[in-house]
Amino acid sequence: MARLLAWSPEAIEDLEAIAAYIERDSAWYARAVVSKIVETAETIPRFVHSYRIIYRLQDDRILIAAIVHGSRLLQPLLLRDQRPRS
Repeated sequence: MARLLAWSPEAIEDLEAIAAYIERDSAWYARAVVSKIVETAETIPRFVHSYRIIYRLQDDRILIAAIVHGSRLLQPLLLRDQRPRS
C-alpha cells in the first residue's frame, strides 16, 4: 500500500532555516539545496521500509554508521559510538 508523505511543521521550519542560512551566501544555491531535499524526500514512499539508515558525512566519503529497525530506540546507538574501539 502506498503511503502519503507528510511534512511536520518542525520539518518545514527546518527547511526554511536551512534556506535562510544558505541564502546569506547564495539565493540560487539555497533554492537548489531545498529543492533537492524535497525531491529526495518525495522518493521515500517508493522505497520506504521499517529501517533507518544512519550515516555520517566525512571529508571524502559518506559512512553508513548503522542500519536500524524503526521500532528500535536510537539512544543505544549513541552509546555504541562512545565505546572504545579495539
